[in-house]
Amino acid sequence: MRTLASSLTTGNEIAGEPAPEKITDKIYGETQEISTLKMADIPDVDLNKLGVTKFGDFEIEIVDPIADYLATMKEVFDFDMLKKFVTRPDFSMVFDSMHAVTGPYAKAIFVDQLGAKPDSIHNGTPLPDFGGGHPDPNLTYAHDLVELQWSDKGAMLGAASDGDGDRNMVLGKKFFVSPSDSVAMIAANAQACIPYFKGGLKGVARSMPTGGALDRVAKKLNLEFFETPTGWKFFGNLMDAGKCSICGEESFGTGADHIREKDGIFAVLCWLSMLAYKNKDVPVGEKLVSVEDIATEFWNTYGRNFFSRYDYENCKSEDAEKMMSHIREVIAASPPGTKFGNFELAMADDFEYTDPIDGSVAKKQGLRFVFTDGSRIIFRLSGTGSAGATIRMYIEQYTDDKSRLKEDAQVALKDIIKVALDLSKLQEYTGRDKPTVIT
Repeated sequence: MRTLASSLTTGNEIAGEPAPEKITDKIYGETQEISTLKMADIPDVDLNKLGVTKFGDFEIEIVDPIADYLATMKEVFDFDMLKKFVTRPDFSMVFDSMHAVTGPYAKAIFVDQLGAKPDSIHNGTPLPDFGGGHPDPNLTYAHDLVELQWSDKGAMLGAASDGDGDRNMVLGKKFFVSPSDSVAMIAANAQACIPYFKGGLKGVARSMPTGGALDRVAKKLNLEFFETPTGWKFFGNLMDAGKCSICGEESFGTGADHIREKDGIFAVLCWLSMLAYKNKDVPVGEKLVSVEDIATEFWNTYGRNFFSRYDYENCKSEDAEKMMSHIREVIAASPPGTKFGNFELAMADDFEYTDPIDGSVAKKQGLRFVFTDGSRIIFRLSGTGSAGATIRMYIEQYTDDKSRLKEDAQVALKDIIKVALDLSKLQEYTGRDKPTVIT
């Protein structure tokens, strides 16, 4: 007799990362053999009381996750340096928890530990309905924070995190740091300003759709570099093998090997660390190095990968699938050298990844067009069930022309966006004349 309890003993990997397919496939296989469900009649446990409650041989331990997380962050960052900077009278920050899980963590770390003003935390009370908002830290759904940062009252550092705290958005005064740039800028500065990385980075990784700024950091710092499918489990394999220290996705996910998940507050502490380190010798009253200054310094060193993602949400699944089939036909008919507008094709394919650690193969991970100047167009489809599909279109173009480094991304990408819309016939297939979200 197979029971549910005896089947689901595998759980996540030992380091706590999202379970890879070799594990989830085994779990699914076990579910096909379950014949009995056994239910235990256990009294309610007071979740507000720390400690162990026993029911015979069965134990339930209530822990303080904030204390555990804080202890880990103190192993990673220089809290003395951070506190000295955060309590400067000429520094200000805003962290928007979006009425999600990070509110109590933000108060414990930024306010109680680092001395930020209590009103630095916005929407810090977790609510079941997120206060009626959509807890997605991007320029569309974190609109209150964006409006504040683009006003005269904007803080030196603005940040937000999502519903479960694993994603982040970083803003300066009237300045947006794209997630693709953010992970690259963190990697470029980590060894100098974050104690956890003082011995150097083991390697870096990004998801395939993410902009290529991190590639340039890896090349300059002579680091091993990996391009993976979207999904944190691929980073987890690299970290467990000691091959990756910092990684990220363009979908506002940034992380490192201190844990095996993307980590929103970690990313914000990285930016605080960069600001604190670069301003450590700046007297109060003199101009501080800003978020925009750090980005500009990075672009002057590495050039800029202009990047944008267009999300078309709740498309009819049938229409979205037809569009993707059309794009596959375009790929099949487009050898290297094919011209798309002013762009010459270097390669086009449906991205496939062979994991260098366990040899597993992930196929059909995104339709991509790579051009001879390094520009890229990528299409991915998700959520093709009855609720509708989301089409994601990624556009990237590189420049090292210093006169263009501060151009608006949408202006810089105008020509290649037109190429992407034309080759995909997106408007023709979906009827959409504009995306739901632009990042």
